Amino acid sequence: MAQQQAQVKFMAVKPHLMVKTPKAVDAVNFYKSAFGAVEAGRSACCPPPMVEQNLPNIPCAQLELAGCSFVVYNDDSAPEKIEGIGNQLCLETDDVEAAISKAVSAGAVVEGEVTEGGGACCGGRVGKVKDPYGYVWLICSPSSKCAPVEA
Repeated sequence: MAQQQAQVKFMAVKPHLMVKTPKAVDAVNFYKSAFGAVEAGRSACCPPPMVEQNLPNIPCAQLELAGCSFVVYNDDSAPEKIEGIGNQLCLETDDVEAAISKAVSAGAVVEGEVTEGGGACCGGRVGKVKDPYGYVWLICSPSSKCAPVEA
């Protein structure tokens, strides 16, 4: 007799952004400055080498942005530059250019021009920035061009 699988309901998707030790403090400050993220919590334990070197360290910080949470954490296995990895983070806003300008003034680098339509976050205007930690952020205008998925 076949076993019935239990129903699983997820509560949230929470991206974890790895940054090289001890850059999590800088990354948290960047996300606050560039995107208006709010720090919701932080793990304050500090491994002995960080204390001995008097370096600021946060092993893990949870940030909130646009009603969603994400985590920034120190990880020595994090790549210096993330090239060709298949993820991007998408932020929706009514003022794409102003959001890009704010991110750039905080240290992000613009990648390409702002484009219109063409599947960019389901349509609308989209620009792209890379943060100082190698993550690519799409800055998009809201769009309702996505067709509903049929079951």
